[in-house]
Amino acid sequence: MKFLLGALFTVFVGIVGVFAVVSSGVVNVGADQEHSPMMFSFLETARNRSIENASKDIVVPDLEKVEMISSGGADYKDMCAGCHLSPGVAQTDFSENLYPKPPNFTKVDVVKRYQTKDGAKQSFWAIKHGIMASGMPAWGASHDDDRMWAMVAFIRSLPELDESQYTILTTRIDGDIMDMSFEGDMNMSDSGGMNMSGDGSGMQH
Repeated sequence: MKFLLGALFTVFVGIVGVFAVVSSGVVNVGADQEHSPMMFSFLETARNRSIENASKDIVVPDLEKVEMISSGGADYKDMCAGCHLSPGVAQTDFSENLYPKPPNFTKVDVVKRYQTKDGAKQSFWAIKHGIMASGMPAWGASHDDDRMWAMVAFIRSLPELDESQYTILTTRIDGDIMDMSFEGDMNMSDSGGMNMSGDGSGMQH
């Protein structure tokens, strides 16, 4: 009984001590101040175990399809490249000034963990739900699962791409671009083209 009371008292004192330190304001939460090695290891372990547990039942689609890889490129460029970089880009303001630093997805040794089935699940979960106090947004609030899986597929292939391939795969061809192209062709036809009505009135000099 005495041992149990002693253990409870120790736990109570520990909780009160942590609360006192936090309440005092002496804890530096600036992003330019690194955690101690022990705190960094604690937080990293908590993050990794949390994502592993939360993602374990996710069903992974076929991420090797070319159309899935290519469809994720434009979203990656718009939503991820500023932090996670792209071929030929060694750093950005975001990648250099966030703490902890975002992983560089152009590196083979970084991305290989996401090329496993469990890694793909964890990558998808992180994209969908985000990560607290890390700068990683929860994209699931505005994107459906198919688009997020496409980003996972693209990330898994990113280290193999050079700058030209990256540019091709991340160029977004949408309706607005097609409309602009169509309207431009029509305007050229109206202003400087040849009228084929047969009366010669449309000939331009």
